[in-house]
Amino acid sequence: MPHIDIIAVGRLREPFYRDAAAEYEKRLGRYARIHICEAEEVRKPDSVSETQRRQILAKEAERLRKYYKDGAYRIVLAIDGQSLDSVAFSEKMQSVLLGGNDTIQFVIGGAIGLDETLTREADLRLSFSKMTFPHQLMRVILLEQVYRAFRIMQNEPYHK
Repeated sequence: MPHIDIIAVGRLREPFYRDAAAEYEKRLGRYARIHICEAEEVRKPDSVSETQRRQILAKEAERLRKYYKDGAYRIVLAIDGQSLDSVAFSEKMQSVLLGGNDTIQFVIGGAIGLDETLTREADLRLSFSKMTFPHQLMRVILLEQVYRAFRIMQNEPYHK
């Protein structure tokens, strides 16, 4: 059974995000072992200088890397990444899994983004949209799309 790790900055604070994420984690249990890794968010002042921003992102990157597994296929969510529709995303995941890698790790940055060293090191930079989403909502969206990808791989019905 494949392993899917969601490595994210921060915890899901809102009950509706936690409930939605839990539902997709439960559904995904049929297809993969899901592991959610929550790196502690760095506290930020209301106004952040560019230097502070870089320092915060570097610290969060250190915390995220602690969850990295050697040999895992790593996908970072980045607004400037590659855009895929659901079928192409499913095909990409299937290609990785059939290519001999049984672990895919998805990395989600915090409220101010993701350190560029993480995006450069990734196997794939993936964009869900040119729009900006709250990082907590992005986790739910990602879980839904991973679930949808497995449904597509299994030729099971899914909403188009």
